[in-house]
Amino acid sequence: MGVGIIGINRFVPERVVTNKDLEKILDTSDEWIRTRTGIEERRIADDDTNTSDMAYEAARKAIDDAGITALDLDLIIVATVTPDHPFPSVACMIQERLGAKNAAAMDISAACAGFMYGIITGKQFIETGTYKHVLVVGVEKLSKIVDWSDRNTAVLFGDGAGAAVLGEVSEGRGILSFELGADGTGGKHLYQDEHIIMNGREVFKFAVRQMGESSVNVLEKAGLRREDVDYLIPHQANIRIMEASRERLELPVEKMSKTVDQFGNTSAASIPISIVEDIQAGKIKDDDVIVMVGFGGGLTWGAICIKWGR
Repeated sequence: MGVGIIGINRFVPERVVTNKDLEKILDTSDEWIRTRTGIEERRIADDDTNTSDMAYEAARKAIDDAGITALDLDLIIVATVTPDHPFPSVACMIQERLGAKNAAAMDISAACAGFMYGIITGKQFIETGTYKHVLVVGVEKLSKIVDWSDRNTAVLFGDGAGAAVLGEVSEGRGILSFELGADGTGGKHLYQDEHIIMNGREVFKFAVRQMGESSVNVLEKAGLRREDVDYLIPHQANIRIMEASRERLELPVEKMSKTVDQFGNTSAASIPISIVEDIQAGKIKDDDVIVMVGFGGGLTWGAICIKWGR
């Protein structure tokens, strides 16, 4: 039995904040941001829209895409570092709003690698036969923990949500291999105090090394070669980090997802948002071999090799 994504969708706030907008409040420039990060704009949620609201909208649409109802869900996993409250969890909040009364619910915290952690956690429950349908949501309202006077971090982040329903898929499709990891000794380089604090140089070095290594590792675990990869979906943190992963897999530019220019770094939401954008653009097709890879605070990382399709 293969376990894969049988439904997926996303939600992003309407408000667009461009680099030009940030020039008005920070000592920075559009050119500086674009050349160093690849970001041109990001979405920022208004004060009345919280993490659970975005998670609910993405989840509702993903359930519809899967062709099931909320009552069919057995488990809801929400990956976020910006919950509405310490408790109840965002998962419990959207369980109520969705009417998913048969589902267990929990949040997990692995920062930008959270969606990968959520997908692999959900996969285990389905493979063991314990559950049939698991909803995984990656969602962040990073705008509420960003220091808008810090030009090194304020330009990077955006808000949004992506949701996927996991279930049994046809023979040969689904998750082929994965890798999850953590290095707590690097936690001091990326953490939240009152705001996001980041040692950009150290995080960059870690990400370039780990994203490339993890991408290669999941291919080897799946018994595949670089030339077997149809598409790479890296965490949308920084175009230079993303390009390093692409080059490690020796892929042409057109085989790498790039949404960082539109949405910035949305942490746990970035990979599912990218998947939806790429499906809509016709870049992901059934039976494509896809590598998804991310890294985040913790420090954490995760990679998945998946053969796309239901």
